[in-house]
Amino acid sequence: MLKVNVKTLGNIAVLNLQGPIVHGETAVLRNAIQSLSGISAVKLDLAGVAMIDAGGLGALLEIREHAESRAIRFELMNVNKQIARVFHITRLDTVFDITPSVRLFPVASPARRVTVRALACA
Repeated sequence: MLKVNVKTLGNIAVLNLQGPIVHGETAVLRNAIQSLSGISAVKLDLAGVAMIDAGGLGALLEIREHAESRAIRFELMNVNKQIARVFHITRLDTVFDITPSVRLFPVASPARRVTVRALACA
């Protein structure tokens, strides 16, 4: 089961994903993205993702398109070697902006309030 933990700082949202991104398990991720408001960037932290299938890749592409159509920057981060290989084989590493580690909030002030929400798909 895919779990999504949403953290926001100012106008940047980081979604920490835990579990497989596979067909039938992506609704919680789509819902989390669609529930965000007033943000200028979304970072998906894939450190807790060990598996992704074609349905998961399709969901990430849809989410990227949804974000970019609203002028929201979309990035993937902390992609492990196995998932990076899938992106490379499918050539999606040329589509997604993938950062190697946490470059969180380079322009955010530490005085800003952080909001954390946890979502899970039943």
